[in-house]
Amino acid sequence: MREALELAKKAASQGDVPVGAIVLNPAGEIVGRGSNTREIDNDPMNHAEVVALRQAAEASGSWRLDDHTLVVTLEPCTMCAGAAVQSRVERIVFGAFDDKAGAVGSLWDVVRDRRLPHRPEVVSGVLADESALLLSEFFKAQREHTISDVFELQVILISVSCPSGRRCNSRKVVCVQAHRGFKSHRYRHK
Repeated sequence: MREALELAKKAASQGDVPVGAIVLNPAGEIVGRGSNTREIDNDPMNHAEVVALRQAAEASGSWRLDDHTLVVTLEPCTMCAGAAVQSRVERIVFGAFDDKAGAVGSLWDVVRDRRLPHRPEVVSGVLADESALLLSEFFKAQREHTISDVFELQVILISVSCPSGRRCNSRKVVCVQAHRGFKSHRYRHK
């Protein structure tokens, strides 16, 4: 789990949600490493678990990761829990629970659904406090950056229609845009 935490820190330093994952083979060797790279790669599939599982499958020469263990800093979401089930990992070990999107017991329990052909063992709460602290510090910093204009906000004044559908010829819309993309519109009526 310490290796996964280091990968999570790497993701945070690159502006992505700090989640890290590793896959261990039956001998306990790391055969897959992953951190969230959704922001860097603009790929919604690049969750840490998926990246690590792909690397482990390539290293082992098979998509079937029987007897392997997925170790991840945050409880997997539905996509990642499904990927773990489909890759046939024997065990999932995770740190912090995810009350908003967790699919290994918090919000859903995908991996222990009796209707599925494979149900991995689950070990939860490993270094949970450290994992949760890393996540909360990241999101606190994200909120502070948004408030303090660290994202180099650009204000653009344009004339457009109001949300009500009325034409606002003399009114201006302030479009606040961050370096990562569109944020919001605020309408100012003069």
